[in-house]
Amino acid sequence: MSDAFAAYVAPIALAVLFAFLIAWSVVRIAIAYAHRRGMLDQPGQRRSHTIPTPRGGGIGIVVAILLTIPVSLCERSSPWPVHVVIALMLATSMIAAIGWWDDHRSLPALPRFGVQLLAVALFFASLIAGGPSWLWLPLWVLGGTWSVNLHNFMDGIDGLLAQQGIFVATGLTVLAWAIGQPALAGASACVAASCVGFWYYNRPPARIFMGDVGSGTIGLLIFGLTAMVWRIDWLAVWPALILSSAFVTDASLTLLIRIVRGRRWYTAHREHLYQWIVRRGHTHAVSAAWYLGWNVLVAAPMAALAFEKPRMGLMACIVTYAVAAVVWIFAKHRLVQRDRYKVRYVHT
Repeated sequence: MSDAFAAYVAPIALAVLFAFLIAWSVVRIAIAYAHRRGMLDQPGQRRSHTIPTPRGGGIGIVVAILLTIPVSLCERSSPWPVHVVIALMLATSMIAAIGWWDDHRSLPALPRFGVQLLAVALFFASLIAGGPSWLWLPLWVLGGTWSVNLHNFMDGIDGLLAQQGIFVATGLTVLAWAIGQPALAGASACVAASCVGFWYYNRPPARIFMGDVGSGTIGLLIFGLTAMVWRIDWLAVWPALILSSAFVTDASLTLLIRIVRGRRWYTAHREHLYQWIVRRGHTHAVSAAWYLGWNVLVAAPMAALAFEKPRMGLMACIVTYAVAAVVWIFAKHRLVQRDRYKVRYVHT
């Protein structure tokens, strides 16, 4: 390894290492803090765990990100504008703060949604300033706000959201490096490393849950990093979106069905596919393995195809989400039907 290359990579590698160590350390402290403050998620009909478990462990991810991502994005070979870095960190802090507050004392939906919209709008306004048309802003703001909430919806069993964060952020790291953006690659790698630090305590059986402070932050960062990839190379957005196909499909279809059936979509429930897998008697680890299997066997190869053949990127993205929807519908139908059969069998 040449001295020039070592000097080029060393700051990013150091930031990634620190991201893991900071997250790991802060989550350990958060466990004791949650017990002391009584921040425990109790088992219930609409929950998938069976014992009281601390929440708010996502604060470790937040602290790690706030301390390491700015270092990565300011890496001298491909630095991002200072106003973009500041806006991203400010938006992250806003999402984390409202989530941390909600983890301590439940907040109404409207204030949380308002802060989310403001934070997302702030970041994307900085991202497109002096570049693409401002007509992109409403689309990105809606998408970013949905990402914040869908990752919150998908944080319901041990290890799942942390696992997804590791996968998507790692994929974005490879993608950013491939389009010549080592600073963005380093930032994405810091997100992945911080998720690994949290996952150590959240893997089944979980010692602590992420809470809104972490799930909202991951949702913002995954969408934000995807948008930053788009800002550099718009064709690379298709493989970036493919990486998130498992969570986007599950959360979107579940929400759509609940709305169509006239249910209060914003209330707690156990209707996501991963929750149905657990309801059928499988462990949290098995449910998470379903999503890992999709990511490794479908999302990763399709993302690679979309990147290697840019003209096919949009079609690859459409096909991936179409297949994901078919798989979701089929799997959900089988799980629900088996549950109904089990209930009828017990009653007879």
